[in-house]
Amino acid sequence: MSKDTQWPAPVGQSASISIRHVDEELQDYDTYLRDLRGLSPGSRQRSLGVVRRLLRQKFGDGVVDIARLHPDDVRQFLADQLAARRTPSNASLLASGLRSYLRYRSTCGDAVSPLAAVISSPAHWKLAVLPRALTVEEVEQLLSSFRFARRWPKRGYAMVRCALDLGLRSGEIARLKIDDIDWQAGTVTLRGTKSFRQDILPLPVETGQAIADYLQHERPPSASSAIFVRPQAPRGEPCTAVAVQKIITRAYRRSGIPHSGSHALRHTFACRLVEHGCSLKEVADLLHHRSLTTAQIYAKLDTPQLSTVPLPWPGGES
Repeated sequence: MSKDTQWPAPVGQSASISIRHVDEELQDYDTYLRDLRGLSPGSRQRSLGVVRRLLRQKFGDGVVDIARLHPDDVRQFLADQLAARRTPSNASLLASGLRSYLRYRSTCGDAVSPLAAVISSPAHWKLAVLPRALTVEEVEQLLSSFRFARRWPKRGYAMVRCALDLGLRSGEIARLKIDDIDWQAGTVTLRGTKSFRQDILPLPVETGQAIADYLQHERPPSASSAIFVRPQAPRGEPCTAVAVQKIITRAYRRSGIPHSGSHALRHTFACRLVEHGCSLKEVADLLHHRSLTTAQIYAKLDTPQLSTVPLPWPGGES
């Protein structure tokens, strides 16, 4: 089992026996997701949660034998899960989790094509909606809200600036190290990103000032090399991605902005790049996307270029 995957502690000997076989299967699957697929702990946990429920429903305390898993078992599992929560997001999570597991079992030599054939995904048009970005007024409102924060305003302000000015994900903000910043060159190095690249980005003046202000006046003494650390017990330990998300969510609530996710700040950064004439390749590079197609959604925001696309309406002025 990987060090960043935690299972519930068994209660009593019978509970230990009942989950032993499933636990072993999940351990092997988690190793596959981590070492061969390169997935982050959060992505692995979502897939593992789906598979855990399937295996326990089918095999209980018995040995996990995929040859005994039939298409009707998968159909029944999906029906039970969707009956409890019938939403497109849950249906997509179930479908992707099951397909990922069946791909793993295929590498183990199992014939899983009949099982995969019964898994369907809800319709999801990838580029159907515009990115949810903040307006200029909302950005100012969000940043100003830290003047009224009761606890550790400099830390929250610096985190938001990292998301707004650098387009960093919550996990990337949490993983920033003091040594990642070259103050003389004015750059920040990103390591262990979702795309498994090491990127060196220019550090905007406002972002650098916010981080320096936090380091000098609010960061508690710590042996950790992380920039953002916990001010309460366990004091001095690195902040987590979840902690970063909660800090940003509280800032939204404090400022009265109808957003709840930290990803809106990343979208805001990308939208500003497009508005200033950056190409999709430049946007994808600065957002450290693996694929250019991930950044295609931002093409819908380039109004001047889009205005050249429609053909003249028949009978109208040319």
